[in-house]
Amino acid sequence: MHCALDHLVISAGNLETGRDWAQNLLDIAFGARGEHAHMGTHNHLTGMDRGAYLEVIAIDPEAAQPTHPRWFDLDNFSGGPRLSNWVINVDDLDAALAVAPIGVGRVVAFERGVYRWKMAVPESGVLPFDGCFPALIEWQSEHPAPALPNHGLALRRLKLSHPNAEALTTALEPFGEAMENVRIVPARVPSLHAEIGTPSGEIWIT
Repeated sequence: MHCALDHLVISAGNLETGRDWAQNLLDIAFGARGEHAHMGTHNHLTGMDRGAYLEVIAIDPEAAQPTHPRWFDLDNFSGGPRLSNWVINVDDLDAALAVAPIGVGRVVAFERGVYRWKMAVPESGVLPFDGCFPALIEWQSEHPAPALPNHGLALRRLKLSHPNAEALTTALEPFGEAMENVRIVPARVPSLHAEIGTPSGEIWIT
């Protein structure tokens, strides 16, 4: 099974607030707004190195309320914008789910414009290890990254902090190909931190 980092997720209570926060922090501009009708969310994207991208996402107040929990636990989001999740791209989602921990989710098919993908979405909206375990995605069309704005962003390091760091490390072993820039450390409070190379220097997103 081939896998790689697909994207990093910045969640926000309001999309424009989240976009402006990320743009000011990184000194770059995001692409146009997109919508996810099935999840009742909307987002902005910008490209990163190695074919990955950075996403700012929030509940769309004009979308219909879904009958299921939204992804990335957005139904329970509060506070300011922050790095909330990460996503791994796999070439065989069924094989990935077979070696992933319980709770990664059920397979849901999505389509937007020319892009089609399958993604494992937790029934509760919360990914294992308090969101420190990645969401799993399989693209069934061209990947969107080449068409996104490219400002030279580069992931230097993704740090996953969790009280049960040893178990998280074990759970991620089948996905080692995507772990090149990922570090797992013990901590009392689960969190994600990403060091990003930008035109203005190295920036931490937390």
